[in-house]
Amino acid sequence: MKLPLNQTWDLDAFFPGGSGSAAFAEHLKVLQASIAAFQEEVRTTAPPQNADDTAALASLVERYQHNLKHIIEADSFVGCLLADNQKDKKAPALNGQVKSLSAEHLSSLTHFDQVLTGIPDDVWSAILHKEPFAGVAFALEERRALAKEKLAPEMEALINDLAVDGYHGWGDLYNSTVGQFGMTIEEDGKSVTLSAGQAFNKLHTENREERLALFEKWESAWADKAEYCAEALNHLAGFRLQVYKYRGWDSVHKEPLAINRMEEKTLKVMWDVIDRNKDIFVDYLNRKAKLIGVDKLAWVDVDAPLGDSSKKISYDEGAALIVDQFKPFSPKLAAFSEQAFEHRWIEAEDRPGKRPGGFCTSFPIKGESRIFMTYGGTLNNVSTLAHELGHAYHSHVMTDMPQLAQEYAMNVAETASTFAEMIVADAVVKQASTDDERIVLLEDKIQRAIAFFMNIHARFIFETNFYAERRQGLVSSERLSELMVEAQKLAYKDALSSYHPHFWAAKLHFYATDVPFYNFPYTFGYMFSAGIYARALQEGAEFEDKYVALLRDTGSMTVEALAQKHLGVDLTEPDFWQSAVDMAIVDVKQFMALTEAKVK
Repeated sequence: MKLPLNQTWDLDAFFPGGSGSAAFAEHLKVLQASIAAFQEEVRTTAPPQNADDTAALASLVERYQHNLKHIIEADSFVGCLLADNQKDKKAPALNGQVKSLSAEHLSSLTHFDQVLTGIPDDVWSAILHKEPFAGVAFALEERRALAKEKLAPEMEALINDLAVDGYHGWGDLYNSTVGQFGMTIEEDGKSVTLSAGQAFNKLHTENREERLALFEKWESAWADKAEYCAEALNHLAGFRLQVYKYRGWDSVHKEPLAINRMEEKTLKVMWDVIDRNKDIFVDYLNRKAKLIGVDKLAWVDVDAPLGDSSKKISYDEGAALIVDQFKPFSPKLAAFSEQAFEHRWIEAEDRPGKRPGGFCTSFPIKGESRIFMTYGGTLNNVSTLAHELGHAYHSHVMTDMPQLAQEYAMNVAETASTFAEMIVADAVVKQASTDDERIVLLEDKIQRAIAFFMNIHARFIFETNFYAERRQGLVSSERLSELMVEAQKLAYKDALSSYHPHFWAAKLHFYATDVPFYNFPYTFGYMFSAGIYARALQEGAEFEDKYVALLRDTGSMTVEALAQKHLGVDLTEPDFWQSAVDMAIVDVKQFMALTEAKVK
């Protein structure tokens, strides 16, 4: 890998000129015409009544995938512009155009659904075995089944149209609010105003007094934005609940479970197994409290480093570390990652004006991905980078497949990313030269389990309870904070001395309009990837091709079928989930043994 690496991404490879790109304007123009052509075509297409009369349907499926691919390309580009520079005044307008086009596309699909549901069942079964339908049979069958549970096409089209300035508009308001976030601190004798992403990175300092003071400012800064955030969150939830009411859907989990191609029984057994095993993780939290000299950890202590973390890992060092650890497990993943680093697929520069968090987004026409984060030189940043590269690799191995077969759900999307993260974390711990170094690295690894088993669980509990109260009316910002603390206490088994009341405002996942309940899929991905990682450890390099085969199937079956086919396990039973938790418990037991003498 050629060093030094550039820490800013290349977006001109898609549409030169940023938010003023003439090529992007032309892309939107062509896309609008293509959506209009599909709308006209779908309105004049009658459902085929025999399996030999499928030319018109085949044309619709081809146009559908073409439009979908071009919408994703546009949405990814605008998403990158918005994240890269929140002061870019043109990007929000472009985002509005893309959202409008996406709404038109979704509205046209309501008529496409009418065509699908109008095909007799016996004819439908025969059609799915023929090309070009066989390669996307799962996606089409899924769409047809869901269409039967929705409202009439004209009603669904109206919902999609109203969502642009209603539903998605509230999500955009939140993003604008975050863009105005500023937290002022003293640094080297100067007053410095940090963006949300920069401020969050600062919370991980090893100095506890400094950490607590920064967290107090962080909480205060979000409290100042709380009314705006509460307004957005209430109306996002209200929109969803109204749609669910008219569709006759009683459970707020129905849509996210369907989106994640997952049974409710699977979700329930996953959380049940985690709950039954939390005591040892509480022991870990209590041990960490003793190690830093307090009775109980505060919220901001949970992710704090143990020992001296002042040594920063440069971006080049982090990249080399990731690639080196990927090689033994998957030479293809390592080579792909080198390409991503060298060809500027990653925006990592630490500068003001960027949105918080990290993400990976795909550009299916170009067959590339882009990764966004703010790299501050911490081990956590290295983990995030490995995580996002896993996402990018997942998209990469599917680029030759039909677009509908590439549409995998969020929970399995988190599988590849978390698998990549595990490889790096495990390797770093094993390479530690002293027990003290091993303790620090092991603790960093265990933090991920705490995040997925407790932090994510708190988000799930909060969101479930919030929706229950939102059915009765608007929920105040004060009550949202109460609900959040209640959920955190339950998820952490009240093991902390203080919590994060305004987490509901600070976490952008609650405001995502593409995926409701943007939480439990992370835990699923973590545990599913733990099972895959265990299999990779057993089989070594031979597992690489099997891993790629699993990833390529993620858009074409339910998670239960995927696990059965590639791992031979039943996700609706506790055994697999217990084996996944057991891997994290091994780490905790090792940590407890290594630190026992330090607290006597």
